[in-house]
Amino acid sequence: MTQAIEHKGRVAIITGAGTGIGRATALALARDNVAIVAVGRRAEPLEQLRADLADKVPVAVVAADVTHDDAPKRAAQAAIDAFGRLDYLVNNAGMGKPHPVDETTDEILDLFLNVHLRAPFRFCREALAVMQDGGAIVNMASSFAMIGGMRGGAYSAAKGGIVALTKHMAAQYGPRGIRTNAIAPGVLETEMTAYAWNAHVFRRMNMDMTPLNRTGTGEDAAEAIRFLLSDEAQFITGQVLAIDGGWTTTKYLAPHVVAAGSDEG
Repeated sequence: MTQAIEHKGRVAIITGAGTGIGRATALALARDNVAIVAVGRRAEPLEQLRADLADKVPVAVVAADVTHDDAPKRAAQAAIDAFGRLDYLVNNAGMGKPHPVDETTDEILDLFLNVHLRAPFRFCREALAVMQDGGAIVNMASSFAMIGGMRGGAYSAAKGGIVALTKHMAAQYGPRGIRTNAIAPGVLETEMTAYAWNAHVFRRMNMDMTPLNRTGTGEDAAEAIRFLLSDEAQFITGQVLAIDGGWTTTKYLAPHVVAAGSDEG
C-alpha cells in the first residue's frame, strides 16, 4: 500500500515515466503542480524522477511492467492511496523496432499488441473507475497510425487501435466531463529511438522530409500532452494531434533535395 502524501493539486498517472516522453511529461506537469504516479518497468529511473521533483511535487512510484495484469489496478490504487484522487492519465509506455507483416511472428505480434493496445485499454478502464469527473486522458498514437509507415506491421495496427479507442472514449465519457485525446508523434529523438537516430543517413533523411527541418524531442511531445490535459483544452476531445514538424501533412522534401533531384534529371 502506498503511503498517503499531502498534496492539494491534481494528480496524473504516467506510464513509461522513467525516460523519454514520459519523464519529460512528468517534468512539464510538475510546473502546473500536478502530482505524479510514475509507472515503469525499472525502479531506478522512477526513483531518480522522484528525487528530481522532490522540491516541486510529490511522486508515487509504481515499478511494474504495464503488460502485467495487476499493473493498471496497482497504478490506480497508488493514486488513491497516496493522493486521494486521480485527474489525469497519460498512456505513454511503448517499445520500438517494429517489423513488416511478413517478418512478424505471433510472439512479436502479441508483444506489440499487449504493450501498445491492451495495456493502454486496461489502464483506461482502471483509471475511469476512480477518475474525477472533468478529468482528462492522453493516449499515445503514432504518425504510423495516420499514414503508411515502412516496417509498421503490428505497431501500426496497435496504434490504429489507439486512435479508435480514443474517439470511442471521447464520446462515451464526455458526459462525465472526461476528455480523451491522443498525440501522434513522428520518430522523435528519445532513448527508445536512439538506435535509429545514431545513423547519419536516418537523421538526414528525416530532417529532409520535415518542413520544420529539425528533429523532434520528448519535450515537444510533453508540451502537447500538458496542453491537452490542461483547462485551456477544456473543449477539445476525441482528437489526434500530430507531433511531427509537419512530416505527415505533405510529401515534403527539403529544397536542396529537390534541387539535387532536378540537377540529376
